[in-house]
Amino acid sequence: MIERNTICAISTPPGVGGVAVVRISGKEAFSIVEKIFAPAKKGLHLSEQQPYTLTYGKIFREENILDEVIVGIFRAPNSFTGEDTVEITCHGSTYIQQEILKLLIEQGCTLAAPGEFTQRAFLNAKMDLSQAEAVADLISSASAASHRLAIRQMRGGFSKELLNLRAKLLDFVSLIELELDFGEEDVEFADRTQLLELSSKIKEIIHKLVNSFSLGNAIKNGIPVVIVGETNAGKSTLLNHLLNEDKAIVSDIHGTTRDVIEDVININGISFRFIDTAGIRNTGDEIESLGIKRTFQKIDQASIVIWMIDTTHFNTEIEYIADKIVPRTKKKKLIIVFNKIDKLNEEEQSVLEEEFLPHIPAERIFLSAKFKRNTEVLEKALLKAANLPDITEDDVVVTNMRHYEALSKALGAIERAEEGLKDGIPADLVSQDIRECMHYLGEITGEISTDEILGNVFKNFCIGK
Repeated sequence: MIERNTICAISTPPGVGGVAVVRISGKEAFSIVEKIFAPAKKGLHLSEQQPYTLTYGKIFREENILDEVIVGIFRAPNSFTGEDTVEITCHGSTYIQQEILKLLIEQGCTLAAPGEFTQRAFLNAKMDLSQAEAVADLISSASAASHRLAIRQMRGGFSKELLNLRAKLLDFVSLIELELDFGEEDVEFADRTQLLELSSKIKEIIHKLVNSFSLGNAIKNGIPVVIVGETNAGKSTLLNHLLNEDKAIVSDIHGTTRDVIEDVININGISFRFIDTAGIRNTGDEIESLGIKRTFQKIDQASIVIWMIDTTHFNTEIEYIADKIVPRTKKKKLIIVFNKIDKLNEEEQSVLEEEFLPHIPAERIFLSAKFKRNTEVLEKALLKAANLPDITEDDVVVTNMRHYEALSKALGAIERAEEGLKDGIPADLVSQDIRECMHYLGEITGEISTDEILGNVFKNFCIGK
């Protein structure tokens, strides 16, 4: 374990609550806390307490009682950070929280940087870098699916896959480099056919991991769903209903929404990132035209497109709008939503369902966003359109952009090695490509790391974690 200064931070969210937790970690954690904490049981010392025990007592500033607290003890190396750690559970007053921090700093603590507790866990070999990143994913998980993936990665499922790959690559490169030591004797320790088979298998595994990122990214950040259509079709009303809040301005005036509005909604454990866009129409308004341009950009970025149509206001622009939307949805899920059915009778609805652009392959749903009728039908259609596969305990899914980039580079390196083996290029060049592949895999777990990589990983953590 590397010796470092003792750090402290508030680990619970900012603001007032029933309780708050102040965390202290480092070599002097026990001795510093003992200077400000008096156990209720006289003669008791924190440094003598058994690990994983709680002690009730009072925090003092000089002779004055600041708060009654419970103190938890975690001893090195069997703690989250791998260091001696104390957690003070106090009342949730912001004044009390800040005063306890001040006392700790006065006694020799340093205020922790964002992610410093988790960074110490990594540096003290309590977890690898990909597991450390999974801690942040777990904290920010907003759906059952993203929670499952974060838990699996934090428990080492992804790391195990990468360690197996690196072990195979190490065997691979060791055989080739052994030949280089006997270069003058023209011996061949590695069967080229077997090496080619191995490189092909490794390439297949890395390729599968790279391809899993689209699924992992959708689960982690939400499946992008864009709501498009002409002005006043009810797009913002639908978004507000799904969010259960007045996020978007609703008005009878055409062209009210001029910019993109986004928010995440959880439906049956799956996150959908809804994007409300400017209504599509021919307009001379420069600002509105910019909003419409962004609408088309969001269609290109979305996985699911909801085309919303005002059933009471069909006009010549429908064909114009169809020409703008439909060609952009060829590789996406398109759902046509007919809004304001409260103003239609059954016969009019039936005619629309049968005769409206029948050549367009899309599910058709009739609802009233204003009166919240049939919106549950839309939610079921979204779950069906998402079509997320069941993820088993053995499946490894990539959710992190840094991992995706490193895996993509590793894939390029192993592909070059495979081509080199096929073309019979010198062994030292093949060895270089294999080592490059190992390097990028090692970057993911932190076996190969730099201050820049660590800085990028931990800078977005919350303070206190």
